[in-house]
Amino acid sequence: MSTTLSTLGPFARIGIDAADDEDQRLRKALLVAISVLILPISLMWGSLYLVLGSPVGYVPYLYFVVSVMALIVFARTHNVRLLLWIELANILLAPTLSAIPLGGFVASSGVGLWGFLAPIGALVFIGAAGGVEWFIAWLVVFLGSGLVGEFLRDGTPLPLPAWFTTTMLALNISVAGIVVFVLMVVFVVQRQDALAALRIEQDKAENLLLNVLPRSIADRLKSEPQTIADHYDEASILFADVVDFTPFAERLAPTQVVGTLDSLFSRFDELAERYGLEKIKTIGDCYMVAAGVPTSRQDHARAIACMALDMLGVMKANDDVGKLGLELRVGINSGPVVAGVIGRKRFLYDMWGDAVNIASRMESHGTPGHIQVTNATHDLLKDDFVFEHRGPVEVKGKGEMDTWYLVGEKVLDPAAAA
Repeated sequence: MSTTLSTLGPFARIGIDAADDEDQRLRKALLVAISVLILPISLMWGSLYLVLGSPVGYVPYLYFVVSVMALIVFARTHNVRLLLWIELANILLAPTLSAIPLGGFVASSGVGLWGFLAPIGALVFIGAAGGVEWFIAWLVVFLGSGLVGEFLRDGTPLPLPAWFTTTMLALNISVAGIVVFVLMVVFVVQRQDALAALRIEQDKAENLLLNVLPRSIADRLKSEPQTIADHYDEASILFADVVDFTPFAERLAPTQVVGTLDSLFSRFDELAERYGLEKIKTIGDCYMVAAGVPTSRQDHARAIACMALDMLGVMKANDDVGKLGLELRVGINSGPVVAGVIGRKRFLYDMWGDAVNIASRMESHGTPGHIQVTNATHDLLKDDFVFEHRGPVEVKGKGEMDTWYLVGEKVLDPAAAA
């Protein structure tokens, strides 16, 4: 829309208020531009009629004076409604009523066609309802003036030469058509700009929604505005907590605290995307991710185990994150879960169930720098991964649970394979 506004040149600045938005600026500039465009045409039309001795030539001059005065008032008051009403009434009445003294439709060279700019202008600047009202007004005045002119002439010779009448008819149709076409082109461009801006805003809103919800869940939420809750028979859940982050953060400025977590969790987000996992949420310095939701997958435990090992690798990498000297405590569990969307103003895709609670306990009862898993996860991965048996761990609400440390993937021995 700003491109359209710039093409209107100096007219874009007449009557503009600092509080006007871009759409309002464009409408004002377009109205002024069309008003100014018709001014020289009205002087030329009036001069042609006066040269041939027709006093009707004074009517376009009167139109010119009224339009100029309206623009001067608008430049001072910025009252766009007043300018619009005056310009619409001016272009509706001045040319259309000229058909009466000129002798009707043909004798006036169809000058009343210029009045059609009134309903077109109303359609652009007011809307469909206003456009219909002004169209009815133009139709009544155009037909009425033409018929009255025909009746008053009543067979008397045309007041102007036939060649002039024919020439003016061609000019009235072509020039008025050009003005209408230009007005509609600008209107279409304005509409396209507005639609483009709307699409950009829609894309932003969609991206924000996808940052909060999985795409499949977001699509369902848009098409089915109702409660979304699903049961998954098999899923794996990972909780990772940054060990001793609170005392670490006390030595940093607020921006450094947020920046540190942002850098770390952004790396985790990249891993989740690489393995096709679903980040559920972050709680302070705790990171939660799941596999097998919202899309079921057979290798959910393997995928989340690979991510867990890479997460420990991130903490030891030779980069800004690795040099922080922080450690993770990671817990994983597998089992059935319920997942769904809660909230109305701030959506949250979350998970519930015993499997989720136990995964959280695996993290909180774990050991820094280690990945603690339950028997359920161990049984799914024991053929492909190396584990260290930790033994029974007292888990709140569950009593003693047998647990394992995930060490790494098994490396296939080429000699053994041969």
